[in-house]
Amino acid sequence: MHLNALDSGAASPSGLPPLLILHGLLGSARNWGAVVKVLGETRRTLALDLPNHGSSPWTEVMDYPFMAREVAKVVEHLGGRAAIMGHSMGGKAAMTLALTRPELVERLVVVDIAPVSYSHTFAPYVKAMRGAPLAEAKFRADVDAHLAATIADRGVRAFLMQNLEGGAGGYRWRPNLAVLGAHMDDILAFPRFPEGVRYDGPTLFVAGEASDYIRPAFEDVISALFPAARMVEIAGAGHWVHADNPQAFLAAITPEFLGQ
Repeated sequence: MHLNALDSGAASPSGLPPLLILHGLLGSARNWGAVVKVLGETRRTLALDLPNHGSSPWTEVMDYPFMAREVAKVVEHLGGRAAIMGHSMGGKAAMTLALTRPELVERLVVVDIAPVSYSHTFAPYVKAMRGAPLAEAKFRADVDAHLAATIADRGVRAFLMQNLEGGAGGYRWRPNLAVLGAHMDDILAFPRFPEGVRYDGPTLFVAGEASDYIRPAFEDVISALFPAARMVEIAGAGHWVHADNPQAFLAAITPEFLGQ
Protein backbone atom coordinates (compact mmCIF):
# COMPACT_ATOMS: atom_id res chain seq x y z
CA MET A 1 0.00 0.00 0.00
CA HIS A 2 1.29 3.46 -0.91
CA LEU A 3 0.15 6.10 1.57
CA ASN A 4 -0.38 9.56 0.15
CA ALA A 5 1.81 12.22 1.76
CA LEU A 6 2.08 15.98 1.96
CA ASP A 7 5.87 16.30 1.82
CA SER A 8 7.88 19.41 2.64
CA GLY A 9 10.61 17.95 0.44
CA ALA A 10 13.40 19.59 2.42
CA ALA A 11 16.30 17.57 3.74
CA SER A 12 17.43 18.39 7.26
CA PRO A 13 20.68 20.41 7.17
CA SER A 14 21.50 19.24 10.69
CA GLY A 15 21.02 15.58 9.92
CA LEU A 16 17.79 15.23 11.90
CA PRO A 17 15.65 12.27 10.84
CA PRO A 18 12.42 13.04 8.98
CA LEU A 19 9.21 13.76 10.87
CA LEU A 20 5.99 11.94 10.01
CA ILE A 21 2.63 13.41 11.06
CA LEU A 22 -0.43 11.15 11.43
CA HIS A 23 -3.86 12.80 11.44
CA GLY A 24 -6.94 11.85 13.43
CA LEU A 25 -10.17 10.12 12.46
CA LEU A 26 -11.88 11.82 9.48
CA GLY A 27 -8.85 14.08 9.09
CA SER A 28 -6.22 14.10 6.37
CA ALA A 29 -2.70 15.21 5.62
CA ARG A 30 -3.85 18.57 4.34
CA ASN A 31 -5.31 19.43 7.77
CA TRP A 32 -1.65 19.67 8.81
CA GLY A 33 -0.46 21.75 5.87
CA ALA A 34 0.47 24.82 7.93
CA VAL A 35 2.41 22.69 10.43
CA VAL A 36 4.25 20.89 7.62
CA LYS A 37 5.22 24.25 6.13
CA VAL A 38 6.70 25.51 9.41
CA LEU A 39 8.45 22.33 10.53
CA GLY A 40 9.60 21.59 6.99
CA GLU A 41 11.85 24.64 7.07
CA THR A 42 14.41 22.79 9.19
CA ARG A 43 13.78 19.08 8.61
CA ARG A 44 11.97 16.94 6.07
CA THR A 45 8.37 16.73 7.27
CA LEU A 46 5.64 14.54 5.84
CA ALA A 47 1.97 14.43 6.80
CA LEU A 48 0.46 11.11 5.75
CA ASP A 49 -3.05 10.22 4.70
CA LEU A 50 -3.74 7.11 6.76
CA PRO A 51 -5.58 4.19 5.09
CA ASN A 52 -9.21 4.91 4.20
CA HIS A 53 -8.58 8.67 4.47
CA GLY A 54 -7.65 11.45 2.09
CA SER A 55 -6.02 10.18 -1.09
CA SER A 56 -4.63 6.96 0.40
CA PRO A 57 -6.03 3.57 -0.66
CA TRP A 58 -9.15 2.05 0.81
CA THR A 59 -8.98 -1.27 2.61
CA GLU A 60 -11.30 -3.54 4.57
CA VAL A 61 -8.94 -3.48 7.59
CA MET A 62 -8.81 -0.54 10.03
CA ASP A 63 -7.14 -1.25 13.35
CA TYR A 64 -3.98 0.07 14.97
CA PRO A 65 -1.62 -2.85 14.26
CA PHE A 66 -2.52 -2.51 10.57
CA MET A 67 -2.05 1.27 10.55
CA ALA A 68 1.27 0.92 12.39
CA ARG A 69 2.53 -1.62 9.84
CA GLU A 70 1.69 0.71 6.97
CA VAL A 71 3.45 3.65 8.63
CA ALA A 72 6.44 1.40 9.36
CA LYS A 73 6.80 0.78 5.62
CA VAL A 74 7.03 4.53 5.05
CA VAL A 75 9.69 4.90 7.75
CA GLU A 76 11.70 2.04 6.24
CA HIS A 77 11.46 3.66 2.81
CA LEU A 78 12.77 6.94 4.26
CA GLY A 79 15.83 5.30 5.79
CA GLY A 80 14.61 3.33 8.77
CA ARG A 81 14.22 5.95 11.50
CA ALA A 82 11.89 8.92 11.96
CA ALA A 83 10.29 11.16 14.54
CA ILE A 84 6.57 10.40 14.69
CA MET A 85 3.78 12.79 15.67
CA GLY A 86 0.17 11.64 15.79
CA HIS A 87 -3.11 13.29 16.73
CA SER A 88 -6.06 11.37 18.18
CA MET A 89 -6.46 8.21 16.04
CA GLY A 90 -3.09 9.02 14.49
CA GLY A 91 -1.64 9.30 17.99
CA LYS A 92 -2.79 5.78 18.77
CA ALA A 93 -1.27 4.54 15.52
CA ALA A 94 1.98 6.33 16.42
CA MET A 95 2.03 4.80 19.91
CA THR A 96 1.36 1.34 18.46
CA LEU A 97 4.27 1.77 16.06
CA ALA A 98 6.58 2.89 18.88
CA LEU A 99 5.61 -0.11 21.02
CA THR A 100 5.90 -2.67 18.23
CA ARG A 101 8.84 -1.26 16.22
CA PRO A 102 10.72 1.02 18.63
CA GLU A 103 13.86 0.92 16.48
CA LEU A 104 12.00 2.91 13.82
CA VAL A 105 10.88 5.73 16.13
CA GLU A 106 13.51 8.33 17.00
CA ARG A 107 11.06 10.25 19.22
CA LEU A 108 7.32 10.47 19.67
CA VAL A 109 4.77 13.28 19.98
CA VAL A 110 1.22 12.24 20.95
CA VAL A 111 -1.42 14.94 20.54
CA ASP A 112 -4.52 14.83 22.75
CA ILE A 113 -4.97 11.09 23.10
CA ALA A 114 -3.91 8.39 25.57
CA PRO A 115 -3.22 4.64 25.17
CA VAL A 116 -6.68 3.68 26.44
CA SER A 117 -10.12 2.87 25.08
CA TYR A 118 -12.62 5.72 24.71
CA SER A 119 -16.34 6.26 24.43
CA HIS A 120 -15.84 9.47 22.38
CA THR A 121 -17.36 7.95 19.26
CA PHE A 122 -17.48 9.65 15.87
CA ALA A 123 -20.19 7.20 14.77
CA PRO A 124 -22.90 9.93 14.61
CA TYR A 125 -20.65 12.00 12.33
CA VAL A 126 -20.04 9.04 10.04
CA LYS A 127 -23.77 8.29 9.96
CA ALA A 128 -24.63 11.90 9.12
CA MET A 129 -22.03 12.01 6.36
CA ARG A 130 -23.22 8.72 4.86
CA GLY A 131 -26.79 9.98 4.90
CA ALA A 132 -26.03 13.21 3.04
CA PRO A 133 -27.91 13.39 -0.29
CA LEU A 134 -24.79 13.86 -2.41
CA ALA A 135 -26.49 12.90 -5.67
CA GLU A 136 -29.03 15.71 -5.29
CA ALA A 137 -26.71 18.35 -3.86
CA LYS A 138 -26.03 21.30 -6.16
CA PHE A 139 -23.81 23.22 -3.76
CA ARG A 140 -21.57 22.44 -0.80
CA ALA A 141 -24.02 24.42 1.32
CA ASP A 142 -26.65 21.76 0.59
CA VAL A 143 -24.46 19.10 2.17
CA ASP A 144 -23.63 21.34 5.13
CA ALA A 145 -27.34 21.97 5.68
CA HIS A 146 -27.94 18.24 5.88
CA LEU A 147 -25.16 17.81 8.43
CA ALA A 148 -26.49 20.75 10.45
CA ALA A 149 -29.68 18.80 11.19
CA THR A 150 -27.70 16.52 13.51
CA ILE A 151 -24.36 18.33 14.05
CA ALA A 152 -24.97 21.77 15.54
CA ASP A 153 -21.30 22.70 16.00
CA ARG A 154 -20.24 24.74 12.96
CA GLY A 155 -16.57 24.06 13.67
CA VAL A 156 -17.11 20.30 13.62
CA ARG A 157 -19.08 20.58 10.38
CA ALA A 158 -16.33 22.66 8.80
CA PHE A 159 -13.83 19.96 9.77
CA LEU A 160 -16.02 17.22 8.27
CA MET A 161 -16.71 19.22 5.14
CA GLN A 162 -12.99 19.24 4.36
CA ASN A 163 -13.56 15.61 3.34
CA LEU A 164 -16.05 16.58 0.62
CA GLU A 165 -14.79 16.84 -2.92
CA GLY A 166 -16.46 17.53 -6.23
CA GLY A 167 -18.57 20.25 -7.75
CA ALA A 168 -21.31 20.68 -10.31
CA GLY A 169 -20.62 17.18 -11.63
CA GLY A 170 -21.35 15.60 -8.26
CA TYR A 171 -19.90 15.24 -4.80
CA ARG A 172 -18.19 12.39 -2.93
CA TRP A 173 -16.66 11.83 0.47
CA ARG A 174 -12.94 11.08 0.38
CA PRO A 175 -12.84 8.75 3.44
CA ASN A 176 -14.09 5.17 3.30
CA LEU A 177 -17.05 5.86 5.58
CA ALA A 178 -18.46 2.33 5.41
CA VAL A 179 -15.24 0.76 6.73
CA LEU A 180 -14.66 3.50 9.31
CA GLY A 181 -18.16 2.99 10.65
CA ALA A 182 -17.78 -0.79 10.72
CA HIS A 183 -14.46 -0.56 12.60
CA MET A 184 -15.41 2.22 15.02
CA ASP A 185 -14.92 -0.11 18.02
CA ASP A 186 -11.34 -0.86 16.85
CA ILE A 187 -10.66 2.86 16.47
CA LEU A 188 -12.01 3.67 19.94
CA ALA A 189 -9.94 0.90 21.52
CA PHE A 190 -6.19 0.53 22.03
CA PRO A 191 -4.26 -2.72 21.54
CA ARG A 192 -3.31 -4.80 24.57
CA PHE A 193 0.43 -5.41 24.90
CA PRO A 194 2.24 -8.03 27.00
CA GLU A 195 3.47 -6.89 30.38
CA GLY A 196 6.84 -5.20 30.12
CA VAL A 197 6.41 -3.88 26.59
CA ARG A 198 7.32 -0.20 26.51
CA TYR A 199 8.88 2.53 24.41
CA ASP A 200 11.84 4.16 26.14
CA GLY A 201 12.51 6.93 23.63
CA PRO A 202 11.74 10.63 24.19
CA THR A 203 7.97 11.10 24.29
CA LEU A 204 5.84 14.22 24.57
CA PHE A 205 2.09 14.16 25.24
CA VAL A 206 0.36 17.39 24.19
CA ALA A 207 -3.11 17.99 25.66
CA GLY A 208 -5.70 20.63 24.92
CA GLU A 209 -6.72 22.59 28.01
CA ALA A 210 -10.41 22.36 27.10
CA SER A 211 -10.25 18.68 26.09
CA ASP A 212 -10.85 15.64 28.30
CA TYR A 213 -9.01 13.10 26.16
CA ILE A 214 -5.94 13.07 28.44
CA ARG A 215 -6.98 12.77 32.09
CA PRO A 216 -5.01 12.39 35.35
CA ALA A 217 -6.43 8.86 35.63
CA PHE A 218 -4.47 7.88 32.53
CA GLU A 219 -1.06 8.90 33.87
CA ASP A 220 -0.20 5.46 35.25
CA VAL A 221 -0.80 3.62 31.98
CA ILE A 222 1.07 6.33 30.05
CA SER A 223 4.11 6.12 32.33
CA ALA A 224 4.10 2.30 32.19
CA LEU A 225 4.18 2.21 28.39
CA PHE A 226 6.20 5.41 27.86
CA PRO A 227 8.47 5.87 30.90
CA ALA A 228 10.27 8.88 29.37
CA ALA A 229 7.01 10.72 28.67
CA ARG A 230 6.37 14.26 29.75
CA MET A 231 3.21 16.32 29.42
CA VAL A 232 2.37 19.78 28.19
CA GLU A 233 -1.04 21.47 28.08
CA ILE A 234 -2.01 24.04 25.45
CA ALA A 235 -4.13 26.90 26.78
CA GLY A 236 -7.38 27.67 25.00
CA ALA A 237 -7.26 24.53 22.88
CA GLY A 238 -9.75 21.71 22.58
CA HIS A 239 -9.22 18.33 20.93
CA TRP A 240 -7.94 19.81 17.66
CA VAL A 241 -5.00 21.39 19.47
CA HIS A 242 -2.94 22.31 16.40
CA ALA A 243 -5.88 24.18 14.86
CA ASP A 244 -7.20 25.84 18.02
CA ASN A 245 -3.90 27.39 19.13
CA PRO A 246 -1.27 26.77 16.45
CA GLN A 247 1.34 29.18 17.80
CA ALA A 248 1.31 27.68 21.30
CA PHE A 249 1.25 24.18 19.83
CA LEU A 250 4.33 24.79 17.70
CA ALA A 251 6.08 26.50 20.60
CA ALA A 252 5.42 23.45 22.80
CA ILE A 253 6.96 20.94 20.40
CA THR A 254 9.86 23.08 19.11
CA PRO A 255 12.68 23.76 19.43
CA GLU A 256 13.37 21.88 22.65
CA PHE A 257 11.65 18.60 21.85
CA LEU A 258 11.87 18.20 18.08
CA GLY A 259 15.20 20.01 17.91
CA GLN A 260 14.10 22.49 15.26
